[in-house]
Amino acid sequence: MNGRVERAVAELLAALGVDPEGEGVRETPRRVAAAYAELLTPEPFDATTFTNEGGYDELVVLTDISFTSLCEHHLLPFTGLAHVGYLPGERIIGLSKLPRVVEHRSRRLQVQERLTLEIADWLEASLRPRGVGVVLEARHGCMAVRGVRQPEAVTTTSALRGRLREDARTRQEFLDLIGGARSRRGG
Repeated sequence: MNGRVERAVAELLAALGVDPEGEGVRETPRRVAAAYAELLTPEPFDATTFTNEGGYDELVVLTDISFTSLCEHHLLPFTGLAHVGYLPGERIIGLSKLPRVVEHRSRRLQVQERLTLEIADWLEASLRPRGVGVVLEARHGCMAVRGVRQPEAVTTTSALRGRLREDARTRQEFLDLIGGARSRRGG
């Protein structure tokens, strides 16, 4: 596939009036193909879950998980922070798996709304928790460098499931916990 991508990038450069054999861009098709391969290839991982032997029944929340994805509309990156939480049922998950699922689902042409839902769906299917909360905050290259040119605009999306959606107190606790992360970083 890389050869095909390289040829397409060389053709794009030529269509833009750039000599693809010019000294500064001679390696650009290879570099672009490698960059897209990296951005669009998810790392496989195993969802390590454990029996909730201690009966832990409070929220587990991991904040400020960095992610980058590619907007499927413009092929420009969007980058941001994910805040992921769940209310355990019979199973808990290794904490490192929360950033891994965010990374895994972001490694494709994507829109932020769907990415948010896919992370929540994965947690629900893998853990069967009593509740799930996912909030993504991202800056979009397509809004920063073209169109409205708003590089500081942040898009926030959320997916709340189970008790985090149905129980106002549990939902508020989750939002307060991720809000504390925002205030610590000055956001």
